[in-house]
Amino acid sequence: MVEELRSIQREVLPNGLIVLTEEMPHIRSISIGIWIKTGSRHEDPESNGITHFVEHMVFKGTKTRTAEDIARQVDSIGGNLDAFTAKECICFDIKVLDEHLPIAMDVLSDLVLNPVFDAKDIARERGVILEEIKMDEDNPDYLVHEIFTQNFWKDHPLGKPILGTKETVSRFEQELLLNYWRRFFIPNNMIISAAGNLNHERMVKLVQEKFAGLLAGKNGFYQSPPKVSARIIMRNKKALEQVQICVGVPSHPVCHEHRYAGYILSTALGGGMSSRLFQNIRERQGLAYAIYSELNPYRDTGCLSIYAGTSRASAPKVVQSVVQEFRNLKAEAIPAEELRRAKDQLKGSLMLSLESSTARMSNLARQEMYFDRFIGLDEIVNSIEKVTSEDLIALANEFFKPESIAVTVLGNLNGLKISRDQLVA
Repeated sequence: MVEELRSIQREVLPNGLIVLTEEMPHIRSISIGIWIKTGSRHEDPESNGITHFVEHMVFKGTKTRTAEDIARQVDSIGGNLDAFTAKECICFDIKVLDEHLPIAMDVLSDLVLNPVFDAKDIARERGVILEEIKMDEDNPDYLVHEIFTQNFWKDHPLGKPILGTKETVSRFEQELLLNYWRRFFIPNNMIISAAGNLNHERMVKLVQEKFAGLLAGKNGFYQSPPKVSARIIMRNKKALEQVQICVGVPSHPVCHEHRYAGYILSTALGGGMSSRLFQNIRERQGLAYAIYSELNPYRDTGCLSIYAGTSRASAPKVVQSVVQEFRNLKAEAIPAEELRRAKDQLKGSLMLSLESSTARMSNLARQEMYFDRFIGLDEIVNSIEKVTSEDLIALANEFFKPESIAVTVLGNLNGLKISRDQLVA
C-alpha cells in the first residue's frame, strides 16, 4: 500500500494559537474546527458540567448575532454547524462548500470569541440540559457506562459525567460561565484545524484576522492522573427488562508505545462480528444480542471495557464467559490467522474513517493535541504490522489481573450477586 501524499501544514501565531490545514483539492467541501484543549476533566467538582453548558451557550447569541441569525446564516449556505464536549476537549466545527469559507469562518469565530451568556438564555438552557440528563438516565446502555466510569475513576473529575448533575447544572449563572470562558478560551489553549478544498495561506490569513488580537493566557491545565478503583457495583433499576453489564480494566494512555497492541487486543476480544466475545457469547451461547469491547485512552490513563445486555438469569454466565476470554488471551497465543484479521480490520476502519474532510480535520487536531506532531498512515500501518502474538499475551497479562477487573451491573437484579471470586482471570 502506497500512502497518498497528504498536504498538511502547520503554523503557530504569535499568541500561541496553532493553525493546521490539509488541502484536499479533489473535493468541494471544507471542514473547520476550533478546538479548546480542555474538557470536562478540568472542572471543579462544584461546577461539573460547565464545559458542556458553555458549549451549548455560545450558540445562543453573540454581540452581533442572535441564535436565530446564526442558524439562518449557516442554513443559507447549506452548512452544517455542530459542537461537542469530551473529557479532554471541546470542539466547534462547521462544514461548508469551499466558496463559503469566509462566511463560515466569520460565524464560527464569532461564536467562540463573542458569546454574551445572556441570563434569560442561561435559565432556558438549564431546562434543556436537565432534560438531556433525564434522557440519558432513561438510556440503560449510556447509564451503565456512566455508573461504571464514575466508580472506576472515583472522586476524580475524569469519572464525573460530561453533562454534570441536576445539582451542579441548576447552579450555573452568568458570572460563572464568563469566568470559565475567559480562563479556557485563550489562544495558547486552542487549535484551529481545517481540511478540504482550501489554501493554507488564505486560511491562516482568515484566522489571523479574527484571532490575532486575542491575548495569550496562563495555560497549566493538566492534573494528576486518576487512581483506578476496581469495584463491583450492583445497581437496581426495576423498570429495565434487560440486565446491563460493563466489565473493565485499566489500559494505557493515548500516547503509550504499546497503544497499537492495545487496539488489536480490543479488536480481537470484542471489536466486530468475528471477535471472540461476539462469537462465543452471542453466536455459540445465545446469551446476548449486543456485546462489544472498546478502548478509551486519555492523556494519562485509559480503560478497556466490555459491554453486554442480557437477561438476569444469564448475567453471571456472561460475566464468567468474559473473564474466561481474558484467561484465554493471557494463556495462549492468538493464532496467526486471527491476528491477521484483527490487524486488517483495524487498518480498514482507520482508512475508512479518513474519507471525509470532517474526519481529517479531527484527525489533525487530535494528533496535535496528544502527539505534538503528525503521524502518517504509513507509520500507523507499520506500527500495527509490528505487533506480535507475544506482545498481545504480555499485554493481556498486564491488563487482565483479577484484582484490576471492575464490574457494573444495572437492572432488575432481584437478588443477583456477582462476587470477586467469579472474576479470577
